[in-house]
Amino acid sequence: MAKRAIDPRIKLRHLSCFLEVARLKSVVNAADALNISQPAASKTIQELEELLGTPLFDRSRRSLFLTPFGEVFYRYASTSLAALRQGIDAARGSHEATVVKVGALPTVSARILPGAVRQFTSEDRSARTRIITGPNAYLLSLLRTGDVDLVIGRMAEPEAMLGFSFEHLYSERVVMAVRPGHPLLGERQFNLGMIETYQTLMPTPDSVIRRLVDRMLLSHGVTNLRDEVETVSNAFGRSYVRQTDAVWLISEGVVAEDIADGQLALLPVDTGETMGPVGLTTRTDTTQTLAALSLMQAARDVAARLR
Repeated sequence: MAKRAIDPRIKLRHLSCFLEVARLKSVVNAADALNISQPAASKTIQELEELLGTPLFDRSRRSLFLTPFGEVFYRYASTSLAALRQGIDAARGSHEATVVKVGALPTVSARILPGAVRQFTSEDRSARTRIITGPNAYLLSLLRTGDVDLVIGRMAEPEAMLGFSFEHLYSERVVMAVRPGHPLLGERQFNLGMIETYQTLMPTPDSVIRRLVDRMLLSHGVTNLRDEVETVSNAFGRSYVRQTDAVWLISEGVVAEDIADGQLALLPVDTGETMGPVGLTTRTDTTQTLAALSLMQAARDVAARLR
């Protein structure tokens, strides 16, 4: 039986626009990212929905969310576009330097990635590394569309891992970092509820560790945090905590060097319940380049020294 032909009216621009709108949940933001006008982006999505004969987005809320059909189409469209990009990169391989594109969460950017990149570049000086940081959901969307080759960070929720493979490297916990000399460090009988009288820096709602932090605080009866600031900026968090009495709830790897150097201190609280796996996330339907495999091995080597 002959395979059904793809509707020739569906163009690459339709898929690219659809994937950007799905990633950013906004036609306006997608238009900016694609450097086209908002009406052009809206028209492109409308054309695609007409060609497919069904809505791709739920427009009943402020942000756009994929319909069930849109979710299915997204997985296949992203896979197709990623495969096309990989094919183009492979075809150009003999003419251009290999670039390994890595999506990295803040914790590995500070803890294992510097050593991994140093080892990788010393072994293969013809390859280049491109590091992209951001929240986990953003990095996984780039991985799904082939804009990064792999993601290094905490394992995402199961529903977000469809089409991905995770390799565990090490585990780490969330800690509570403060400036040296912070009043809470002098408490002889410290308990977690004492942080309620101090400003807190919290991971953003879309971060992998936020759910773990919320559950830990709730289990200890901490429900009234003061002047909460949500941030994923390491630079801001590090600077703000050093200048104030704020308590920073953050992955241990982000502040490990600050603690070792005496620039920050940890509150004496058991946060073992926030322990979670950190590792390599890759696509199950693509084959990594030799350069990417080399960088992955370098990350394994550095992580092994942490365990």
